[in-house]
Amino acid sequence: MFHVYILHSEKDDGLYTGFTTNVRNRLKEHNEGSVISTKARRPLKLIFLESYTNKGDAVRREKYLKTAVGRKMLKVMLRNTLRENVHENISGAT
Repeated sequence: MFHVYILHSEKDDGLYTGFTTNVRNRLKEHNEGSVISTKARRPLKLIFLESYTNKGDAVRREKYLKTAVGRKMLKVMLRNTLRENVHENISGAT
């Protein structure tokens, strides 16, 4: 399976979109600081995941989600999740 995932940065409240075949391992790499693009944004929390049987479909979806229209759609689609994460960060709860 091929997976497109969205991570939420608890440090800067931003989102990161990625593609992988092993979600658990990739999330671990992100949170250990092994991924340059997210190293300074840790800790990161998985908030969205889509799975595909075709690599091309997954790559196209990842590219779309990284466009301005895709990012806007994600923020609308995940607005409650993002609101909950902001509340957790402010209150110190996990």
